[in-house]
Amino acid sequence: MRHHAAITKEALSLSGPAGVLEALLETPEGRDFDRVALIAHPHPLHHGSMLNKVVHTVARAMLELGVPALRFNFRGVGASDGQFAEGVGETDDVLAAAGWLRTRYPGAGLLMAGFSFGAMVTCNAAVTAVPDHLVSIAPPASRARKLLAGRRPDCPWIIIQGDADGVVSASEVAEWAAGFDPPPELVILPGVDHFFHGNLTQLRQTIVRRLGAT
Repeated sequence: MRHHAAITKEALSLSGPAGVLEALLETPEGRDFDRVALIAHPHPLHHGSMLNKVVHTVARAMLELGVPALRFNFRGVGASDGQFAEGVGETDDVLAAAGWLRTRYPGAGLLMAGFSFGAMVTCNAAVTAVPDHLVSIAPPASRARKLLAGRRPDCPWIIIQGDADGVVSASEVAEWAAGFDPPPELVILPGVDHFFHGNLTQLRQTIVRRLGAT
């Protein structure tokens, strides 16, 4: 793990299905990376963007693991072209960003992560993209159930959920997760709300521990 490595930041304009996708690639020191990460932000219509503090925390965790981290704005957010597309178009945005990462880092394993709406969309995209690992943070289970329609991403999958979440019901997430075969690993964080207020360090450490062991 690289706790104090220099980080290179690169502002990007990726080619997406609805036009340009505004993105930020952060890269730790090194040349040969065996894993790269794609991180998706929360709901575009509720001020979600790649600058969200939970998304930023996930990126910090990836960089601590020595993994380049790509964040991007969904269509219609920031400088990204297009308009909100109910999670369906945003799934295509994720697939476009994942394709770009795989071209940029051929042979590297792909980690996909998302928070809230971004967790739902990356789950859906992972069915097609088949990443090496999927991390879902506070996924909206009822909407995700409809979007996935019974399909399960064919990869190792971790769900991180606070039990004091007033937006996404922890019990509903647990029930949804238990319906998959095999079920994803479910990590319940006691006393943690939807936005991880006061618990961002715990979130970062949880991701580092889980993915550092793989």
